[in-house]
Amino acid sequence: MLRIEIKEGENIERAIKRYKRKHRNVKVMQTLRENQYFTKPSVRKRRQMQKAAYIQHLRDQENM
Repeated sequence: MLRIEIKEGENIERAIKRYKRKHRNVKVMQTLRENQYFTKPSVRKRRQMQKAAYIQHLRDQENM
């Protein structure tokens, strides 16, 4: 569970912004979505490899 300590005199919008940033960095929603259904380890590994190849392709094109 995420906790945000609100400092004395701190604006509530600022605290909410900090909470949202922490929530995004922890990837709570992403892990919940991933755990909704089972994916075989081989499929997970294949997707990882495809993603890495795609990112590498983008970086290679950027360097040209």
